[in-house]
Amino acid sequence: MDKVSIITPCHNSAPFVLETIKSISEQTFTNWEHILVDDASTDDTWQIIQKYCSSEPRAKCFRLTKNSGAALARNMAIEAAQGRYIAFIDSDDLWMPEKLEKQIEFMRYKNAYLSFSSYEKINEYGVRSGRMVDVPNEVNYNEILKGCVIGCLTAMYDSKYLGKVYMPDIRRGQDYGLWLRILRRGHIAYGLNCPLALYRERSGSISSSKFKKAYSQWRIYRNIEKLSLICSLKNFFFYSYKGFKKKII
Repeated sequence: MDKVSIITPCHNSAPFVLETIKSISEQTFTNWEHILVDDASTDDTWQIIQKYCSSEPRAKCFRLTKNSGAALARNMAIEAAQGRYIAFIDSDDLWMPEKLEKQIEFMRYKNAYLSFSSYEKINEYGVRSGRMVDVPNEVNYNEILKGCVIGCLTAMYDSKYLGKVYMPDIRRGQDYGLWLRILRRGHIAYGLNCPLALYRERSGSISSSKFKKAYSQWRIYRNIEKLSLICSLKNFFFYSYKGFKKKII
């Protein structure tokens, strides 16, 4: 049975990280390792994850001495990963108990190198909203340029076939940059329309500003993907239209 390496960057997540850990410990698929990287937290996050790792032989933790962003933290964890499958969950999000089991079964059935699933949104206090984020059955490079449809908390890739693929060292959209790197090779990402995770919406989080997200999208087109101005404008139009359509529905 192939091992899954679970990647969790942590920064000032003391109020939430134990809940995240619990959702991993309750997985029906048990051949996993959990790699947590503390990004120079100023609260009790480091002490909490240290205690967890001392009692859970499948977990290990590292600490950055300087706040460097989720990309560097995740890449450090990917470097240390020993599993075939690389999966991601942030330190305030949650997985459903059957998440790993169902997704690995789905990847084997589809012969997929990258997969993702739908998820439900919860508020800052963990109250479920019933608001589902559905996903397409599949997406390729050209399609994902129009907007990211892969929630990082649901994504998993197969390092046996892809090798270890790392995130670009940017503060925003580094997960999107990773999916683009994989799909740019001609691969397809397969979506499982079954809500396998809970995404926590927090006020003031790095993903909460729409203007900053749009600016990050543009920078990924131009600085990371090196698209032409025309191609960037075309894809940014689709990205903006999708955002506007969501707002009025």
